[in-house]
Amino acid sequence: MKLYKLFFPMVLVSAAWAADAAAGKAAYDASCKKCHGADGTPNAAMARMLKVEMKHLGAPEVQGKSDAALIKETLEGVGKMKGIPAVEKDAANIVAFIRTLKK
Repeated sequence: MKLYKLFFPMVLVSAAWAADAAAGKAAYDASCKKCHGADGTPNAAMARMLKVEMKHLGAPEVQGKSDAALIKETLEGVGKMKGIPAVEKDAANIVAFIRTLKK
């Protein structure tokens, strides 16, 4: 079992207490920006290549998800998106940054 799955509940608790959008932006820029764009706008070429519809991260469909769901999708993936377990320490911060993209 992956380490992040064992400690997932602790990640959720810490998300509520210590999320830092500025730190999340740095982690997002390093691990997410290539596909999701600097401001949450999907990379159209990537979407075409994968043959998927990517939502803007500020869209109501994304923003309406719980922090726990967004952390889980970041770590485990969703659809054709592969998870990024390497950002486990920053997952709550990444979600805090994603919340700043709300339209």
